[in-house]
Amino acid sequence: QVQLVESGGGLVQAGGSLRLSCAASGRFFSINAMGWYRQAPGKQRELVATITRDGNTNYADAVKGRFTISRDNAKKMVYLQMNSLKPEDTAVYYCAADVMVVSGTYVARYWGEGTLVTVSS
Repeated sequence: QVQLVESGGGLVQAGGSLRLSCAASGRFFSINAMGWYRQAPGKQRELVATITRDGNTNYADAVKGRFTISRDNAKKMVYLQMNSLKPEDTAVYYCAADVMVVSGTYVARYWGEGTLVTVSS
């Protein structure tokens, strides 16, 4: 019903920038919050940034001042601009969306399959 597809990952040198994109598609009523999470090798998945439908944002302390999350509600997309990248930012980055599939019913979280970001030192 709901598909999330990330793009924009890759290999970048420390200090560089990348922009991740996530497109939502399928049949659903509305998307509430959207966000980015990441999972480094051997570690648990962690929150990177979230954004509400109204544009309110929240960031992990580790990325504040370096990463910016944004969204385009009309295009059903969320973005993550990552600047001043560090080797410790290396991880698989996952897009997430809280979706109400049918009006007036419950909201469920959907996940993309992830995109790998590798930051070399």
